[in-house]
Amino acid sequence: MDVVPVFEDKWTYPPFSAHMDEQGNIYARGSQDMKCVGIQYLEAIRRLKLNGQRFQRTIHISFVPDEEIGGVLGMKEFVHTADFKALNVGFALDEGVASPFEHFYMFYGERSIWHVEINCAGNPGHGSIMLDNTAGEKLRVIIDRFMDFRASEKAKLTDPLKLAVTLGSVTSVNLTKIWGGVQTNVIPPELGATFDIRVAPSVDHEEFEATIKRWCEEAGPDVTYSFEEKNPKIENTKLDDSNPFWIAFKNICDKIGVKLEIGIFPGGTDSRFVRGVGIPALCFSPMNKTKILLHDHDEYLNKDIFLKGIEIYTKIIPAVANV
Repeated sequence: MDVVPVFEDKWTYPPFSAHMDEQGNIYARGSQDMKCVGIQYLEAIRRLKLNGQRFQRTIHISFVPDEEIGGVLGMKEFVHTADFKALNVGFALDEGVASPFEHFYMFYGERSIWHVEINCAGNPGHGSIMLDNTAGEKLRVIIDRFMDFRASEKAKLTDPLKLAVTLGSVTSVNLTKIWGGVQTNVIPPELGATFDIRVAPSVDHEEFEATIKRWCEEAGPDVTYSFEEKNPKIENTKLDDSNPFWIAFKNICDKIGVKLEIGIFPGGTDSRFVRGVGIPALCFSPMNKTKILLHDHDEYLNKDIFLKGIEIYTKIIPAVANV
């Protein structure tokens, strides 16, 4: 299954054993992200079939690779194939995230992933000389600009209890790599840094790239930027009367007592590729009263929450399949 790596020595139980403790917590990599929802889909469909239920729309369940590394050989390519188009998809459900509270999280859009690499070239020389126009001076300016912007965005996150749904409304910036240098006493001819940026849906992409370009110019000559990844701006799924799938989803959630906290997904899922070809998609995982531990050590999901999630899908799937 498509899951992230583990640091096994940091786990209480073997991460691929699905060990269940006395409280019914199932410890496993993928228990929250995303083996849980995959299994819940299958079991919900099995129950619906056993009950002889039929729907106005065909239900397809897709299991594709590489979601954790950008969908390279998975949904990113699949949505542009003849096989996908032949499915005639009108609506999609995708993964959400656990909620530590009574309510459930639901997401209708995502930020755009930008991985930006900055290269700073400058005068090389002996480490004892105070040269002008060094790569280090330029890199300091670059880091300051990006991190000052990061601080201004972070300041907008005023309620830590609502971080899962408010984080997606700001543009996040994180310095993830710094490289360069050949020897301690040699001023390097080049230094570089990579930033992981998640651009909020409200941000104009051209204006934001122009800002990055300006920061490079302010750092000095021979400072350039390039993109390891640059996702386009994708329209959010509409949450109004123009989207009958949303109305059906919301109505059934209200009926069965599933309270929703709605926002922009802070990370990245395959739903962005589905939305990118004009198909509405909602991201929802039926995991409430659960500590968020995706990609973390000791990831777990309680068996009762897991089983309740199957029941929830047996209500939601028919609702959206009969639109």
